[in-house]
Amino acid sequence: MLDSLIGELDRALRICGGATLPSAPEGAGAYPAEAEEDGNMSERDRALSIRLMRVNHAGEIAAQALYRGQACSARKSETRTLLRDAADDEVEHLRWCRARLDELGGATSVLDPLWYAGAFVIGCTAGCTGDAGSLGFVRETERQVAEHLRGHLDRLPEGDARSRALIRQMRSDEIAHGDAAKVRGGAELPAPARQAMHLAARVMTTLAARI
Repeated sequence: MLDSLIGELDRALRICGGATLPSAPEGAGAYPAEAEEDGNMSERDRALSIRLMRVNHAGEIAAQALYRGQACSARKSETRTLLRDAADDEVEHLRWCRARLDELGGATSVLDPLWYAGAFVIGCTAGCTGDAGSLGFVRETERQVAEHLRGHLDRLPEGDARSRALIRQMRSDEIAHGDAAKVRGGAELPAPARQAMHLAARVMTTLAARI
């Protein structure tokens, strides 16, 4: 148990510090192959893209913590493996968001450690409800994330083709993760739980866009 906690703390520090895990496979690029080249963007457009990509980066930080927290309290080894594999899949999204922020000349949220810590606690709590409830939490999280990303596609500047390509791919991946959780027995969460998740996400996205 102590070794596991130390390992999770090490991962959290490295994720929040920018050393995303696991390492990219040899020869892998920063972006999916279909990422497009940018058009012309004004400074105002660039500032908007930075805010939106900072929010997406913070969301991927939280996704790491949610999955790892759920894995820590999952009851079945198969569920733990599924959740840890999902966290590893999300690392690619985290890498894309950070690389895009660097290109745009933006910074990540200074509250990233807070997002990680809070999401880890929420994930552990969700895992304690049982595997069906935990997978239901994944299902609902991914549904809300996919909706959030759809909204970003509507708001991104027309000239920011690369961010659009990244978000389209991320949204497709999140929908697939949610579908996988449903197939594995993820139960639909009650309305109050869904509303609480939506409210928590609104708080995070509002703050992350600013600081």
